[in-house]
Amino acid sequence: MTMIEICERLEAHSRKMIKEQGLDAGLAFPTGCSLNNCAAHYTPNAGDPTVLQYGDICKIDYGVHVNGRIIDCAFTQTFDPKFDELKRVVQEATEAGIKEAGIDVRLCDIGETIEEVMTQEIEIDGKTLVVKPIRNLNGHSISQYQIHAGKSVPIVKGGEQTKMEENEFYAIETFGSTGKGFVHEDMECSHYMKDFDLHSERIGLRLNKSKQLLNTINKHFGTLAFCRRWLDRAGETKYLMALKDLCDKGIVTPYPPLCDVKGSYTAQFEHTIMLRPTCKEVVSRGDDY
Repeated sequence: MTMIEICERLEAHSRKMIKEQGLDAGLAFPTGCSLNNCAAHYTPNAGDPTVLQYGDICKIDYGVHVNGRIIDCAFTQTFDPKFDELKRVVQEATEAGIKEAGIDVRLCDIGETIEEVMTQEIEIDGKTLVVKPIRNLNGHSISQYQIHAGKSVPIVKGGEQTKMEENEFYAIETFGSTGKGFVHEDMECSHYMKDFDLHSERIGLRLNKSKQLLNTINKHFGTLAFCRRWLDRAGETKYLMALKDLCDKGIVTPYPPLCDVKGSYTAQFEHTIMLRPTCKEVVSRGDDY
């Protein structure tokens, strides 16, 4: 299947399951389907011919919301059993992070636990490789209509000493890589998000097309992340210049794909947890992972 077919099928299913209704319920952000050395923020744009291969390692990162209450979740999909060890190690690290998390726990302690569990030797294609946590990616707190709400959950030791608090929501996500364990921006951008703290109506937009595009973004996505496929779906055409204008003015932020070195493999697992006064609830847990 093409990556477009995969994402559209998953998104159609989620829209139906969540009973999509404008900004009150629906998809929380674009379906990530980052492949191989690409760890995050890749979803296909219209015309992308990429087809999923037997030898690919694909991170499906998806989310839904009701009234802006977001659930963020991810798993790694493969067909070739050579990736089983890499997936196991990264999933174990996510589970360790979830176990470590709780009210009054320091974020740096979670990062240290995750790094300790993830740093393991595995074998792929007869080569011994070390799985490293991707040190410039992390989990995050989540608030209403805000996917990244200000606190970061590191996946390496040495992070901030801020504590988790009662009634907070967190995405505990870990990324493991056989490369450098460091990602850089690469490839064509597909993910965008309006600045949560910005009152954009105060910014002078000269281009009518930019004003029109901003109206579409406000109506369909608000401060939730979106992708170019979703702008197409909302009926927007020839909007790239207007989108660049909104990005240049700081109204919208682009989030390009994040990749480790070519030839490396990356895996991801993620769950959303809620810190209730008496318990820690994993709100994205299913019977499959």
